[in-house]
Amino acid sequence: MLDRIKASLPSLAPAEQRVGKLCLADPREFARLPVTELADRAHVSKPTVVRFCRSVGYDGLADFKLKLAGTVNEGVPFIHRSVDADDKTGDVAVKVIDNTVAAFLKYRNDASAAVIDKAVGKLVEAYSAGRQIQFFGVGNSGIVAQDAQHKFFRLGINSVAYSDGHMQVMSATLLRAGDCVVVISNSGRTRDLMDACDIARKNGATTIVITASGSPLAQVGDIHLCADHPEGFDRYSPMVSRLLHLTIIDILATCVALRIGGGKLQPLLQEMKQNLRSKRYA
Repeated sequence: MLDRIKASLPSLAPAEQRVGKLCLADPREFARLPVTELADRAHVSKPTVVRFCRSVGYDGLADFKLKLAGTVNEGVPFIHRSVDADDKTGDVAVKVIDNTVAAFLKYRNDASAAVIDKAVGKLVEAYSAGRQIQFFGVGNSGIVAQDAQHKFFRLGINSVAYSDGHMQVMSATLLRAGDCVVVISNSGRTRDLMDACDIARKNGATTIVITASGSPLAQVGDIHLCADHPEGFDRYSPMVSRLLHLTIIDILATCVALRIGGGKLQPLLQEMKQNLRSKRYA
């Protein structure tokens, strides 16, 4: 519902936009307040509040507030947006899986192949020139950065991952033209990542950011790979977002591997597998 309101804002009259922005700023408060208070806070008339509700596809204010209350009360805070407190184990499993699948299908339909191709091109250029590819992330995104480094180094690529803010800034300072840094963030608002991304870009490195649309980080990267999902970064534990970021890394690694070509990679991967055999029980 909130996504629908955001998408509708540009097409609304200025007065109705003010009502929409008031709703997006605090949906819970909007659902609770009477129409008079809503009109006062948005600096519009009471009929304008009702018109806004109809403009975004609802029967009126009562219908809008009822649906809005259901939206903002959905899920258990800091656990999962689709799960309710009294759900049985089977219900939890179905909801978590269904929510993840829905987010993946949305990404499949929305992802820009042209932007992904541009990012892959820069990564392959860095590989071909023997330059560095670095991955930055903090918290859960730091774990995704480590997974990315693991995937890329197996391709024979000079790569490293940092999840410490000081190390990111120091490493970004050493980057130069031809290098690539992939910055991963759920919120796109982490100060350390913003600082490191800015330093890397000023030094001439290509900055590829995997984060939410409209975030500050999305604005400063050279190439933005959108990672939009229904999970609020300030309200829910990163589940869908983490899996979506891992999937984007998988897409990049697979495309880079195909560009490098099997002739170079197959012997390397075969030797790696052979050398790992002694590490496993028969």
